[in-house]
Amino acid sequence: FTQAAMSSAVAQALPPSILALFAPRPPPPFKPAPEKRKMPRYGTVAHLVSEFEEPSATPAPKPAAVVESKEARRARKAEKRKAKGEADLEAKVEAYDPNEDSKIKGDPYKTLFVARISYDTTEAKLKKEFEQFGPIRRIRLCFNTETGKPRGYAFVEYEQERDMKTAYKQGDGKKIDGRRVLVDVERGRTVRNWKPRRLGGGLGSTRAAKA
Repeated sequence: FTQAAMSSAVAQALPPSILALFAPRPPPPFKPAPEKRKMPRYGTVAHLVSEFEEPSATPAPKPAAVVESKEARRARKAEKRKAKGEADLEAKVEAYDPNEDSKIKGDPYKTLFVARISYDTTEAKLKKEFEQFGPIRRIRLCFNTETGKPRGYAFVEYEQERDMKTAYKQGDGKKIDGRRVLVDVERGRTVRNWKPRRLGGGLGSTRAAKA
């Protein structure tokens, strides 16, 4: 067989849809050359000067809109958050009055403030650790009113003031559930104009520097 015969045999075996892919395209249609147009000659605009607007009658352009940069927007939002936080803090300070709080009970001069308490510590565990200094009247662990989680501090009221003073002197730094607690007297109702740490007060040097 020659090559032409073999190609003819292969072509006969292919379906028409495949053969159509190899069919030659029709020749492009004849189009005459584009006609050259006569272009007008270039001239001046002197005869159009009278149509121009007077400069004095031209309105002033509008000022371009100022686009705030990313850094400026971040700084503006930070300043807004800071101002809101300061306003909220000021409102809370104005409303703070431990003498009018219905949750605060007992004699403030017999009450001990215990902070840095482990979140796993219970009232029973706290009572067991502090009643070695004297009989305890009540213990109040403080919780977040929104989440229900402990805040890490409590108030311990003793039956006798001398027992509270003993606990104040000997209980500071006591290790409970792996954490050393901080012990202080209750200052909210015994010290004038006292503010807790959450309101910018307290005895901490870091918080005092920011206040």
